Amino acid sequence: MDILQAAMDVTLCRAVSISPEGRTRAPLPIRGGRVGESLAARAYRVDLRDHLIFPGLINAHEHLHRNAVPPLQTGAPFANSYAWIEAFQAHFEEPAVVAALQVPKALRLRHGALKNLLAGATCVAHHDPWHAELDATGFPVALLRDFGWSYALGWPGYGPPVEQSFAATPTERPWLIHLAEGTDAVAQAELAELDRRGCLAANSVLVHGVGLREQDVDRVIASGASVVWCPGSNRALLGRSLDPRRLCAAGRLALGSDSRLSGARDLLDEMRGAAERGELSSTQLLGLVTAQAARILRLPLRGSLAPGAPADLVIVEDRGGEARSLVEIERSQIRAVVRDGVPRIADPDFADWFAATGTPVVPVLLDGRPKLLSAALAEPALVALEPGLECIADRSQRDLGRQARSG
Repeated sequence: MDILQAAMDVTLCRAVSISPEGRTRAPLPIRGGRVGESLAARAYRVDLRDHLIFPGLINAHEHLHRNAVPPLQTGAPFANSYAWIEAFQAHFEEPAVVAALQVPKALRLRHGALKNLLAGATCVAHHDPWHAELDATGFPVALLRDFGWSYALGWPGYGPPVEQSFAATPTERPWLIHLAEGTDAVAQAELAELDRRGCLAANSVLVHGVGLREQDVDRVIASGASVVWCPGSNRALLGRSLDPRRLCAAGRLALGSDSRLSGARDLLDEMRGAAERGELSSTQLLGLVTAQAARILRLPLRGSLAPGAPADLVIVEDRGGEARSLVEIERSQIRAVVRDGVPRIADPDFADWFAATGTPVVPVLLDGRPKLLSAALAEPALVALEPGLECIADRSQRDLGRQARSG
């Protein structure tokens, strides 16, 4: 059904489209689930006056299956990620964690994808072993594919071996590794060790990088490598994060949310927090989740509204300030998230657009605000995993039950 829906021609009118290609008031055509080169003679027209259209966001680092696992409550800040991982072993015995991990992994992966979609992230780099569910038809988000990865230098028993994985990764594809995730000498030594092993190159994508010193940042930039910044997770576990400014200015920085096990609720929360702390401007932060992420992860058709790009979009009200209209809001304030030219979650006044594409919907509340959610994403077990998301029919049934009991 999604393939048929995506083939529909749509014209988004009277909005301002903001992307790496620039800012334009021209109508945005969608043809065959992609941004079109020209307007179709007959197309469904969506009037978006006083709205902004952005490319779907790219989350450059996620562990999709960990978002329903309760976070570790004590012990932070840790000197490095290895200390945190060791402390977490006892946490695995807690009943809430045991229960969370008993949820089938396929469902937990879909939940992590839904979490991202609700916040406008339509493409995700999942940093863990591949799972068959990630290839399932209708998976909520697009995924980084055809990449190499290792987990970390200090945890050789999990994930592909570092040197072998790096050597097997084509130079035109990204190679990902957690690196310098800490504030101590162990973390600070990891970049030099990675370089010594011959694994620091232009396609190396280093996740976290909290322990990178000024000379290390010089070394990263000189090598052509890049860093994925996860400030929420870093602050929660390590007590601080890296200074993003030089890497951002060099075009070598992307943004990731890690997962709720340690990080912020979602990518929007990461952006808003960084903006509030004054670490980067709204325009810079938008670049980290669109153009820069696409370049670093070698995703030439992502993070863009250029003709031929997937029609993955985030639509918000124009609040002035352009990038601020997206960077400084919460997920419930997004007007619509679109995948392959089809709305997936949107405010109720977009009902006609859903109907025109033949997309069944379920009325939901997202953080207390009414929304329409594609029925394909409204699986009860999936919705139940996401705090703040609730099917309105379920609430009505509970309200009736309470009324009956109180009567």
